[in-house]
Amino acid sequence: MLKRVWRGWTSPENADAYEQLLRSTIFPDIIGRKIDGFLGIELLRRPLGTEIEFMTIMTFTDHDAIVRFAGPAHATAVVPPAARELLSRYDAEAAHYDLRIA
Repeated sequence: MLKRVWRGWTSPENADAYEQLLRSTIFPDIIGRKIDGFLGIELLRRPLGTEIEFMTIMTFTDHDAIVRFAGPAHATAVVPPAARELLSRYDAEAAHYDLRIA
């Protein structure tokens, strides 16, 4: 099992709007794709002084499932235009981890 971890940062003023976009549009769109091997997505949020950091953790059965989600350049971040408008910065690539203990 693999975890795909990605981070983005936004201003406190945009944080609630960004979270709402994730909850109402982006996550449902990902789930609606019914990607074989996609098991779920988690959202973490924390304040960091003048920014709010968001972290998404997606769970996949294997590498091929990540490629089905992100394409051949599987490490490249998948950030829709509406999200880019609300983020002040974000990781250009996601990190992939083998789940060792659950």
